[in-house]
Amino acid sequence: MNIDINNRAEVLIQALPYIQNYYGKTVVVKYGGSAMEDEALKKAVMGDVVLLTLVGIKIVLVHGGGPEISATLKKLGKESVFVGGLRVTDKETVEVAQMVLAGKVNKGLVNLIQNVGGRAVGLSGMDGHLIEAKMLDEKLGYVGEIVAIHPEPIKDLLEKGYIPVVSTIGCDKQGNTYNINADTAAAYIAGALQAESLINMTDIKGVLQDAADPDSLIVRLSLNEIPKLQESGVITGGMIPKLECCAHAVEKGANRAFIIDGRVPHAILIEMLTDEGIGTMVTA
Repeated sequence: MNIDINNRAEVLIQALPYIQNYYGKTVVVKYGGSAMEDEALKKAVMGDVVLLTLVGIKIVLVHGGGPEISATLKKLGKESVFVGGLRVTDKETVEVAQMVLAGKVNKGLVNLIQNVGGRAVGLSGMDGHLIEAKMLDEKLGYVGEIVAIHPEPIKDLLEKGYIPVVSTIGCDKQGNTYNINADTAAAYIAGALQAESLINMTDIKGVLQDAADPDSLIVRLSLNEIPKLQESGVITGGMIPKLECCAHAVEKGANRAFIIDGRVPHAILIEMLTDEGIGTMVTA
């Protein structure tokens, strides 16, 4: 029993310098993958977010909800079509995306945060023209490319002690609505806020030197190393856009970006508040 108590005390002592470093600073968490679908993991993530807020760290939670959109479309008898990993989004589909992301998913997360002791307010990218977008490609329909981030609504909520929960629906000045990739939106928001960190929760450990060896995690990457690893074939497939988002966030003003395994309980706390960390860190 004493060993267990001592270990707990050691963990708290180890966390202190990290809490001091992050105190008063902004961290953008891109929330997705299994951590969003597993109820136990979901509750753990919301608890972590509230804990970090209570020790003086400003958390912005940015979420997607692709599986929820697909499930709703299926119930409506509409098949989801993807091109290059992006959902082909006609007028009806973007209306469903808006309903699911800005409604069901967003408000569900806000409610969960409040149930574990936090204060949260839900936003979509349409609120205050937070995410201004344009059509990415006519073949994809209402899939948006980000034109600008207007972060004032997020800043206002942070100043008042709330956790902004952002769904990635964007808009243009003509009143059109667009579905935005959540990784991309989180990166742009982190850059616009000059965040201390962007934390991208995924279903993989991070960047692996050898995809077949889970112990070959690359703990730290600088921006100039990413193209080399891409050329050598170390970075392939779905990891390419995730690292491009991390690179964008850092280039636009975030101090660092992480790719972490959201399937690990309390992964955010392990990455932010311990010596070991858990994923891959991208820095300038």
